[in-house]
Amino acid sequence: MNVGDLLQKGGPTMVPLLLLSILSLTVIFERAWFWFGVLTKERETVNRVLDPARQNDWITATEVARQAYDQPIGRFLYSPLQLKDADPELFKLALESAADEELAGMRRGDKILEAVIALAPLLGLLGTVIGLIISLRNIRIGDIGGASTAGVTTGIGEALISTASGLVVAIFTLVFYRLFQTFLFNQIKIFRKAGNDLELLYRQRWARYGNGTEPNPESTGDHRLAGELLPGTSSMLE
Repeated sequence: MNVGDLLQKGGPTMVPLLLLSILSLTVIFERAWFWFGVLTKERETVNRVLDPARQNDWITATEVARQAYDQPIGRFLYSPLQLKDADPELFKLALESAADEELAGMRRGDKILEAVIALAPLLGLLGTVIGLIISLRNIRIGDIGGASTAGVTTGIGEALISTASGLVVAIFTLVFYRLFQTFLFNQIKIFRKAGNDLELLYRQRWARYGNGTEPNPESTGDHRLAGELLPGTSSMLE
């Protein structure tokens, strides 16, 4: 039995089921290509950005993140790094805003897959009900056991094709939908860890240098060091 026979014997609901299957395959191929690019590059990008940041080389870290701007993790890390002398709270806000935007983009196509998963079995069931109505309407009590009854049985069997087709489309779509959801949950963990590491490094830098300047020795309370750097200060403190 080829596709043409399935469409003919499955009833009128086979056409919308075919359209749903094409829509599902289109989204699955697009999302699979997207996730392939994300999963093969993100860890390398995170390490290339965080390594110079750990060495307090924020210019290099910013440039690496800018070069990876075509990747979600690159845009996420570049969003706070591009800010000029931002305080830690603004830095954190930029991270959170970028994370929300990128994770929302990763959910693209989910609603379509959810609609296919919900509609395909219902359309299949509808096709079966229509086929049963047509088959049973031709049964006459006096013909039970005759040739017409055998034809009705064949019609019922063909009516079940739409249910089976709807279930196949829904199950196939559900497998990839759950796979993509697993990738998304993993991305949430990676974004959270990378963002926390970057924010911690930035807060350490801010506590040490403030607005990109070296700390004032007098602000540390170390009068001995201040006396060494500023002649005459020691005698003033005595």
